[in-house]
Amino acid sequence: MSEEDIRAARLEKVEQLKQLKINPYAYRWESTHHAAELQEKFADLPTGEEVDLEVTIAGRIMTRRFLGKLAFFTLQDETGTIQLYLEKKRIQEGMVDIDTDAFKHLDKLVDAGDIIGVNGTIKRTEKGELSVYVKTYTILTKSLLPLPDKWHGLTDVAKRYRQRYVDLIVNPEVRQTFRRRAQITAGIRRYLENRDFIEIETPVLQGEAGGADARPFITYHNTLEMQLYLRIATELHLKRLIVGGFEKVFELGRIFRNEGISTRHNPEFTSIEVYQAYADYNDMMALTEGMITTVAQEVLGTLQITYQGTSIDLTSPWRRVTMHDLVKEYTELDFNFPTLEEAKTSAKNAGIEGVEGCTSIGKILNQAFEQKVEENLIQPTFVIDFPIEISPLAKPHRSKPGIVERFELFMVGRETANSFSELTDPIDQRQRLEAQAARKAAGDLEAQGVDEDFLTALEYGMPPTGGLGIGIDRLVMLLTDCASIRDAIAFPLLKPEKSQDSDTE
Repeated sequence: MSEEDIRAARLEKVEQLKQLKINPYAYRWESTHHAAELQEKFADLPTGEEVDLEVTIAGRIMTRRFLGKLAFFTLQDETGTIQLYLEKKRIQEGMVDIDTDAFKHLDKLVDAGDIIGVNGTIKRTEKGELSVYVKTYTILTKSLLPLPDKWHGLTDVAKRYRQRYVDLIVNPEVRQTFRRRAQITAGIRRYLENRDFIEIETPVLQGEAGGADARPFITYHNTLEMQLYLRIATELHLKRLIVGGFEKVFELGRIFRNEGISTRHNPEFTSIEVYQAYADYNDMMALTEGMITTVAQEVLGTLQITYQGTSIDLTSPWRRVTMHDLVKEYTELDFNFPTLEEAKTSAKNAGIEGVEGCTSIGKILNQAFEQKVEENLIQPTFVIDFPIEISPLAKPHRSKPGIVERFELFMVGRETANSFSELTDPIDQRQRLEAQAARKAAGDLEAQGVDEDFLTALEYGMPPTGGLGIGIDRLVMLLTDCASIRDAIAFPLLKPEKSQDSDTE
């Protein structure tokens, strides 16, 4: 049968249920147990034995099998599955005052995909399957569309993302990923709150995008008649809170960047930014390492993990090395060049592309790092001390000219965290933001303008501050072994499905 035929047949069953005075869409149900709880509690129940304990449980029918006067259903709830052992005589006796044809209706009117509630006892069948030995059942929700074929499953990757609800029904490991994601974010919040950080929400709609180099989404407020931007970072507002007297703040929330989609990027993603007064990037390294190792241990129970077949050791201490030394390690280039032209020539000879448009040695160094180093940083590595040209919000290094106090954490070849000793000099900050604004005026879509209110806040005085940003989706990818960011986001952004007309053109 086609899906349309199945839907039509099930709609007919809905009408038949209504004619029998059976509501196919119930209002509520109260369970005493979940599937996993029963499986654990009665794991040692011998074959053939029954426990005289009344249980009620609800869930979705995943499979159904009839053998004359017996039926065996697989019931799935949030925690797992358990078999339903359905015997005609027992059900007819249990439901005689409710439905004299209860077993027949189970066969003719109940389908895989329906949600039911049952009451019964616990029994391990002669074949060794722990089961709920059903006395009564209640149809809670009649499904109209069939589940994917049990042998082939939901294998279309795009359909899995587009119809995540079906993906969650048929793939328990997907539910486990999002359960772990929730545990990871809860663990991060708990770690910070235990250290006296407080979470404060900042605006998603902003008059001036800032805090990162990224192309923003633009929207418009009709009443105020003003253009607004979806935030590309929470940084500048959290720093305003530090100016205002808070010493430890963070926000874990959604960020929006009008950029491409890939296995590592989604235009809407989740990050956490953390700011601590009277701290620097060394303190942020300690905080980052402590937070990730603690959360990994809590959620996974180990610091030895596997990502896409590669073993990762999260055990402290993590390596700390400068960008300059890493580029030298992987390219043999020592970026102490006397002139920009000499740096370009040496970089091109080393196979580094795109250096002609670089306007400083620091930018060439960054190109070399991105092209020759990043993918090799598999184990947790703090890359420290970045060129000032690519770090407009970081404080100049206290002992290295042309360098800022910044680190990025790399694991499995990708950036997971970014941190600065935050720039607190309002004059220096204005000069850097104005340089960004000049790039924006020249057509750089990822450069931002000057946030005058933020500069005003800095002029009131911001204490020495360490700041940190972590990409939650990438961290979840690592800790749940997801190959694509789409596997770590419940509802990733996708292109609209092509219409039938366009498919035939």
